[in-house]
Amino acid sequence: MPNYWLVVGTPKNWQTAFESGNIWGLKETQKRFWERLSENDTLLFYATQPISGIIGYGVVRARFKQDKPLWPKEIQENKVIWPLRFEFDVERCPPQDKWQTSRIVSEALRPRVRGGFQPIETETAQQLMSSIQSISGLEAVEKVLPVTKEEAPKALPSHDILKQKLLEMGKLQKYLAEQEYPLDIGKLDVVWRRVERSVPTYVFEIQVGGDVYHALAKLKHAFDLWNSRIFLIAPQEDRDKVNQLLSGTFHEIRSQLKFIDCKRADQLYALKKNYRNLERELGID
Repeated sequence: MPNYWLVVGTPKNWQTAFESGNIWGLKETQKRFWERLSENDTLLFYATQPISGIIGYGVVRARFKQDKPLWPKEIQENKVIWPLRFEFDVERCPPQDKWQTSRIVSEALRPRVRGGFQPIETETAQQLMSSIQSISGLEAVEKVLPVTKEEAPKALPSHDILKQKLLEMGKLQKYLAEQEYPLDIGKLDVVWRRVERSVPTYVFEIQVGGDVYHALAKLKHAFDLWNSRIFLIAPQEDRDKVNQLLSGTFHEIRSQLKFIDCKRADQLYALKKNYRNLERELGID
């Protein structure tokens, strides 16, 4: 049964979360909560002063850890304050310029706000969600990211999110999915193996703003060692650079390498999850 969570943050941090592709983070001291997070848990978005109210809600998609600063305070101090992160989908939230007028205020939440991220009772959460749904005129802006009046393009999924999704997809397909798999020239982002003592059948390297050359070097080495099926996941704009390298330095694996655009990988994950959920719903999993 999904849990309900109260997620407390400044308006600026919420804006950053939405602009970064719907990502939130917790401190190490909140690890017990982060470990309890499950896909489809419900999140109530609470913005602190000057909003001081619930601005929307959504659902958890995937947990991951990250060692790169994201929020303004992290960037200012050049350190990661909230490394325990998770991706979520927005179910209902108005644009930022309507947060103040459409917020939901509840006296029952006032003592909780200082505690930050925390579980919330099912009945209380559902009452707040019902209040959000009843706001007149809010239907027109449902699921619109609160960034600007013009819809902003969704950011590419991060390296860590894609890695977690590849791991989950491998498990859904009954493979032994592992991350940071050791190789004598480095570590492979994700591999899928058929059985415990087998070599990797599928090998994935993810490059989101990274070093394509070294990623291809590791994939070539995996192919030479194990005859693995090799995949590079990267932004579409890197495809020309990859093709150039495959025409020269790495011409031996040109016919073997599969290039997958980051957004397509994200789409594949969503389709596989929907298919798996349908199987479970029908009792044929």
